[in-house]
Amino acid sequence: MSGQALSRKFLASISEKSHIFALFEHLPGVFFLVKDAQGRFMGGNRALRERLGAPDPDDFLGKTDADFVPDHLVRAFQDDDALVLRSGRPIVNRLESWLDEQRQLQWFLTSKLPVFGRDGRAIGVMAVIRRQEGGPSSPITGVAAAAVAYVRAHLREPLSTGTIAKAVGVSERNLHRKLVGALGFTPHELVLRERTEAAARRLADSADPLADIAAEHGFCDQSAFTKQFRRRTGLTPRSFRIRHQGG
Repeated sequence: MSGQALSRKFLASISEKSHIFALFEHLPGVFFLVKDAQGRFMGGNRALRERLGAPDPDDFLGKTDADFVPDHLVRAFQDDDALVLRSGRPIVNRLESWLDEQRQLQWFLTSKLPVFGRDGRAIGVMAVIRRQEGGPSSPITGVAAAAVAYVRAHLREPLSTGTIAKAVGVSERNLHRKLVGALGFTPHELVLRERTEAAARRLADSADPLADIAAEHGFCDQSAFTKQFRRRTGLTPRSFRIRHQGG
């Protein structure tokens, strides 16, 4: 079945309220998508398709995140989708890495909601993605953004929850609470994800020794680097490099 036919079949099975999808074609700066329970794209506004490099619906419908975004992001997206499908509850304003205009990773706010079929079961996920602005925002988002910026600027240094909390002007307890609320994970996990993401870019773009990349991104040794990298990407650093460099 073609992507177009698959999409039509899926959309025909959901409640009438979901046909509000067309609205998102006319909202500037907003990226909208809908997936089925298998993670296949069933719809998306033109802004999203163009950002992913697939403006033609035939090149987009029926594909998955793995066809468009770096491998180390796919697992996080899949985990969030699974949580929404399983719980039937939305995830609102999650701060996540996504692609900017140059297809570089930047922080965006993502909200995901379940898509319900006519029988009331969750059969898919829809999401709205928008850029994290630097202006006034809710306290949770503001602290999260400041913490992310600090961690990114100090990846080579020892980073504890206390160090980050002091840098952004909150207590350790408040930092933990606000990061979990905004991002869905702890300060410790933020550090590991940022280090992994930065290391992944270096692996894809260079021939630098793995031990050097580990040291430059704050991992105590190559063994720890491999363990943490594989836990978050599903691949060892060496396998990731081979996949992205083709050799």
